[in-house]
Amino acid sequence: MPVDTSYRTIWRISYPIILGLMAQNLMVVIDTAFLGRLGEVSLGASAIGGIFYLCLVMLGAGFAVGVQIVIGRRNGEGQEQKIGAVFDHAIYFMMALAILLTVLLKQLAPLLLSIFLQSEAVLAESLVFLSYRRFGFLFGFLVMTFNSFYTGITRTRILIVSTSLMAGVNILLDYLLIFGNWGFPAMGIAGAAVATNVAEVLTFLFFLLWSAKTHTLSRYRLLRFARPRARQYRMISRVAVPVMFQYFLSFAAWFAFFLVIEQISETALAASNITRSFYMLLMIPVWGLSSATNTLVSNIIGQGQAGEVIPLVRKIMFTALLISLVVIQVNLFFPREIAAFFTQEAHLIDATVPLLRVTSLALLAFSFGMIWFSGLSGTGKTLIALGIEVLSIAFYLVTAYILAVGFGGSAPVVWFVEVVYFSVLGLGSLAYLQSGKWRHFSL
Repeated sequence: MPVDTSYRTIWRISYPIILGLMAQNLMVVIDTAFLGRLGEVSLGASAIGGIFYLCLVMLGAGFAVGVQIVIGRRNGEGQEQKIGAVFDHAIYFMMALAILLTVLLKQLAPLLLSIFLQSEAVLAESLVFLSYRRFGFLFGFLVMTFNSFYTGITRTRILIVSTSLMAGVNILLDYLLIFGNWGFPAMGIAGAAVATNVAEVLTFLFFLLWSAKTHTLSRYRLLRFARPRARQYRMISRVAVPVMFQYFLSFAAWFAFFLVIEQISETALAASNITRSFYMLLMIPVWGLSSATNTLVSNIIGQGQAGEVIPLVRKIMFTALLISLVVIQVNLFFPREIAAFFTQEAHLIDATVPLLRVTSLALLAFSFGMIWFSGLSGTGKTLIALGIEVLSIAFYLVTAYILAVGFGGSAPVVWFVEVVYFSVLGLGSLAYLQSGKWRHFSL
């Protein structure tokens, strides 16, 4: 289906992704709020364990974004029959990656976390969480592949239903399994992991049944399971592999950031976990717009409209900034009420309030940086995007370490590096797009 670059089209594709992400991130918020009732250690452990898991998940998420870009290009070219082969090869890869990571996580988590964590209590709780959560790789990756397919063909409304289902199941099971309500076992932090695993299984089954019922499987020749072909993987890998490592490095940097925060104190870590949960919730509109940017840029290049790329990305960036200016008002005027939603401990509320205020500025930098970066990725020049990401991350981590360890800076001071990171990311991406060197790249 041909797409245009109007604000109407941008919003048509973006708003279902935004609503879907809102439902998905609601799971994170509720998880954090429930675990906050268990105490400071569980709250800190869920931050470390959750981000460690996300670092590995981002390998699959990055590959899915690369697949989304390729599917978007084929959709823009009107080659629907070729989309199925891309999808099926992605399924093969995701299944293999899930099995590998399930095994690796069991071996790596105790070794790595014991090296970096000072708190024995946080270490023990983190390992409990990961011992259950590692079984979520397979169905989590399959869900990501379906998300990339539907976003790539610009049929994003289905994502509202799928992610709402995932969030609803996860929140219900959180309530039952974390605290042991309605006769279920009280599993604590392990219950949060099990709840998410089950939610991902049910979401995958929903995608499968929906795609069969709407004849999407037959129209796009999905799940034909033909023999894997090296040529197909070479084409997909040119785009997807750099995005895999870009996503992995991005979240690995955030994991390292939280390790730096843990060096300050358990209170700083717990407050940062509360901040992370709400920060990610406020990031949702821009994440949705950035995903739409990937798809729209790839589609319009496939339609032969490369000259529309920069004007399109500029439109999306201004939309993202406007939305972020609105949502940060909650942070600025109600930080204490937000913190109190997650914890009843007065000292933790006091520690969270200044962090929430810092993230208000970071959200504006995120709106600028992430949209231009997604525009660059959408052109297919993901290796260049990876290079910009690496430079930005290096600056980010060095600055955070110097501030926290070298100068003994407080948590709010260290959190300010988020502003620096997204600014560098956006400026590098904008400069490359304006150079025009991406115009001759083909898939």
